[in-house]
Amino acid sequence: MIEFRSVTKRFADGTVAVDNFNLVLPSRKTTVLVGTSGSGKTTLLRMINRMVDPTSGTVEIDGADIGTLEPVKLRRGIGYVMQNSGLLPHRKVIDNVATVPMLRGLTRKKAREDALLLLDTVGLDRSLADRYPSQLSGGQQQRVGVARGLAVNPNILLMDEPFGAVDPIVRAELQQELLRLQRELDKTVVFVTHDIDEAFLLGDQVAILRTGGKIAQVGTPAEILANPADEFVATFVGAERGKRSLHLENHGHGDVLVDGDGRLAGVLVGAPTTQDKAGPASGPGASAPGVEPR
Repeated sequence: MIEFRSVTKRFADGTVAVDNFNLVLPSRKTTVLVGTSGSGKTTLLRMINRMVDPTSGTVEIDGADIGTLEPVKLRRGIGYVMQNSGLLPHRKVIDNVATVPMLRGLTRKKAREDALLLLDTVGLDRSLADRYPSQLSGGQQQRVGVARGLAVNPNILLMDEPFGAVDPIVRAELQQELLRLQRELDKTVVFVTHDIDEAFLLGDQVAILRTGGKIAQVGTPAEILANPADEFVATFVGAERGKRSLHLENHGHGDVLVDGDGRLAGVLVGAPTTQDKAGPASGPGASAPGVEPR
């Protein structure tokens, strides 16, 4: 468990990035910090591995004040994935992944063997192991970044807008890959984004931040959507624009989902259409309807 206790960060120029921030991030869950530029989300993330230290207050991991821990040792035990992957351009893929385990004392042979297994884990072909980052696509580089973040089998994985620099199709693939990895590996993930749709897709817990690291609302995606705390949250999640308010319309060949602004949002899969209202499916072979986005 990660806990922020009355954390404030004031930089040398007087800027207050975070002011009296309190939040508990549960173990083995994904907590997403979401907000616009200036909301302090990256500053908060970097406090967890002491890349940034608070001006006041404490950050605790499993009850231990990390301010008492040696920063480099702490960082080597926490996975960190950033935007643009942050790979070392002069090192091959396999050596990028093996770097931190070797710094922690693992032999080069064992670290490289483990790195190959991690390429399997993140869905990369082993044939890419001897390539350099510049020889990979953006999506492949981000997968290598995730593999490197997992290289020491950390309990905590920090992800700072890791999918923000790739195109929408690759971003959707990487999001699904992260969901799969979390199901399989059961890490405590802290994810930073400015995209509320990404936050709602990935987060077990979502913290919406105002400027200066002020919490506007914390909860599950369903809780926030069902009951926005105020006008700021409602606007941020799109409730006031009708983006989240969906209704069915029939277009001759079946029903489609349309949002409050009249835009097509998706189709219902496995549900009766308005032309067939005999009642919901039942019995052992029935399945619940889903939404297929357009």
